[in-house]
Amino acid sequence: MKELLNQQFLIPQTSAIAEASAVARRYGDLINLSIGDPDVPTPREIIERAFADAKRFGYDYIELWGGRPHAFAPDLASGGLAEVRALIDRYELPVEVYTPEHNAYPFNYMLGGEGQRREALDYLKQAMDQGRALGAAYTLVSVGHGGYALPRPVLWERMVRSLGELARHGEATGHTVVVETLTHYESNLCTTAGELAQALEEVNSPRLLGMCDVTPPFAAREPVCNYLDLLGNRLAHLHVVDSDGSSDSHLIPGDGALPLPELLAELCHRGYQGRCTIELVTAYQNEPSLYARRAVERLRAMLPEGWKG
Repeated sequence: MKELLNQQFLIPQTSAIAEASAVARRYGDLINLSIGDPDVPTPREIIERAFADAKRFGYDYIELWGGRPHAFAPDLASGGLAEVRALIDRYELPVEVYTPEHNAYPFNYMLGGEGQRREALDYLKQAMDQGRALGAAYTLVSVGHGGYALPRPVLWERMVRSLGELARHGEATGHTVVVETLTHYESNLCTTAGELAQALEEVNSPRLLGMCDVTPPFAAREPVCNYLDLLGNRLAHLHVVDSDGSSDSHLIPGDGALPLPELLAELCHRGYQGRCTIELVTAYQNEPSLYARRAVERLRAMLPEGWKG
């Protein structure tokens, strides 16, 4: 709640070493504020523009997308990290969340044999190391579609085992992983607050927390605040956008059917203490700067008076 009070919203990720990595991640996202999702658009802007827009429009931090040509973890490790850190210093905007591209091609720890799972986890561990080097509070992951060849208990065990390995890497390095639920259009595992809470319980690590993108629960007719009820202080992050309630579309605040002003008031009432990123995706990649401005201005206008001070 303190973060929201301070108007700490991230630009969607659509840009260059970060969607431009949001703005650099979120700018790529919205330029594509949904990182890790298979619908992240191909970045069309250089990463610096993302940082410049975020600074100009009053965003407080960057949620950095980790995909080429921007902040792909192996590229950061081979020299690109210095470029992003220079932008962080130049624009005085921290990267608070790092969201490596995964769950599509070529990495999805829920599909394929053990060798493919191992490669996906090695990649995500490298991403965690780069997120830590960027100064991010969290590296954000989600659970990709597990396919239809295996029974659900087998898929669930694979998911918990994989998240547990990431959590143990976080414990060893001092870096936290945040798990995002996806819509049932995108995944067949960990798509509800209850499933996320169960996964966190089974892994049982202080370095594994949960987050809520408001689109999945709204599309599934699940109360968004169920995440607060079931996760409590393990709810570390939010993606706040609007939704049509019948797809995985991420819309500018005010353009959908989600009662956002009332949701924000409820979050304030409940004392939510985490960050809030505005996540916009492919529908807005033609004019990322214009939509980034509109999104943050609309969301600020929806904030309860107590958050605006």
